[in-house]
Order: sequence, then structure tokens, then C-alpha cells
Amino acid sequence: MNIQAMMKQAQKLQKEMLEEKGKIDAMQFEATSSFVTVKMTGDKKVSEVIINMETLEKEDIEILQDLIVVATNDCLKQIDAETEKKMGKYTQGMPGLF
Repeated sequence: MNIQAMMKQAQKLQKEMLEEKGKIDAMQFEATSSFVTVKMTGDKKVSEVIINMETLEKEDIEILQDLIVVATNDCLKQIDAETEKKMGKYTQGMPGLF
């Protein structure tokens, strides 16, 4: 295979990777932990935090903080799993590229 063909293949692969990453970035992920729901986009930006105030007591502020962390981390895991699922074919098991 000549260099020009390899470059074309690499450009095609790069384009496909960017398209897949764009699809993931546009996706919405949601996780709920007790009375807290966190919504994030695939590019790991929190778009919404919903707190069900009906079940929240004044003493529950520390619990609320912990639940936000848990729900946020769950969203991040979902994003990482989706990214690995879609992008793994390009990275061939090399985590952390996206």
C-alpha cells in the first residue's frame, strides 16, 4: 500500500471518528439517585439538575449533595461507556483517547 492510499484511509477514519464523536456529544444522558436527577450531554456538560423537593427534608442537605455527586458520576460512566462502544473500533482498546 502506498503512502497516498494510507493517508486517504487515515483521513477517512478520522472523519468517521469525528462524526461518531459528534453523535455522542449530541446525545442526552440522565441518571437518578433517590430524589436527584442529573442530565448531561455526551460532551460531559451538565445540562440540568432536578431535585424532587417534595421528598426533601431540611436535614437532608448533605445527603442531597452526595446524591448529586452519585448521579453526576453515573452520567459520566454512561457517557464513557457509550463513547467506548462507538469509538472503541477506532481506538482498538486504547482507552482515554476521547
